[in-house]
Amino acid sequence: MPVRTSVRTASRVLAAVAVVTATTATAPVQAKSGGTGDYAVTVNGTTYDPAVGKDVKIEGVAVTGRIQVRGVHTTFSIDPATLGVYDYSLTGAPSADRMVTRPTVVFSSKVPVLTAAQRSAPVLDRLEVRDGTLVAILSTAAGKLKVQAKDAPQGGIFQMEPEFVGNVEVVHTLGPTLFYFVNPFTAKVNFGDGQGPVASGADAHQMLLGKDSPQVATKLFQDGTTTRWSVAPGGRLGGVLGEDAIELSAGATSCTSHCQAQNRIRGSLPVPPLPTDPSPIG
Repeated sequence: MPVRTSVRTASRVLAAVAVVTATTATAPVQAKSGGTGDYAVTVNGTTYDPAVGKDVKIEGVAVTGRIQVRGVHTTFSIDPATLGVYDYSLTGAPSADRMVTRPTVVFSSKVPVLTAAQRSAPVLDRLEVRDGTLVAILSTAAGKLKVQAKDAPQGGIFQMEPEFVGNVEVVHTLGPTLFYFVNPFTAKVNFGDGQGPVASGADAHQMLLGKDSPQVATKLFQDGTTTRWSVAPGGRLGGVLGEDAIELSAGATSCTSHCQAQNRIRGSLPVPPLPTDPSPIG
């Protein structure tokens, strides 16, 4: 992951942050030993990137502008104005598990469909960053959105949990080079760019594959680039990348509490062949 950065603009932290515990640095994010992740998160112009094994926690911050999340393997932003996640990307950083070799937008957006009243008065209730893990909770006058993420090239590494009265529709829109397709070996919907793996050399990478991982959520619409979900109270939408996305699992359980983004099958189930020349859902 890129070089460590410290908390900057300390005076702003004292003015805006109710609780802060951090170890800081001042350069771009850098890979830690062992290839583990490392998130640096920028809120209101201040970047938080704690030292290895330490954490940063902030609470009760009125946010202006997007929250920028930058890791070794993944990057994205969260917009308090919409409670949406934007430009969720893989960086292509060197790793045996990488699926791309250059920055690639996997999801252009993951946005809940909310009324103006539901989106009003957004506040960053809590942000926790430790090495390559992140938990962010944004609240509004009517509810909350919880985001959990893990900075890794693949696995169960992302999930969103809207918490409002009644169901919330969430719209997933893929990046410009990706598409949804039906996997012929599992009959399940995956997404990817259709490019096969490269076994060796400077451009070595695995095949880019992923799937939406819903819990207590119903699919409303599906085409080649967009999926709309209705998420019930207590439900969530996760994201799974790599081998876990095509394993012959029975699907997500109906978990409604303590459902972790890092929960993974971890190779315990059969893995079918890689799809060949997949076609977008039309």
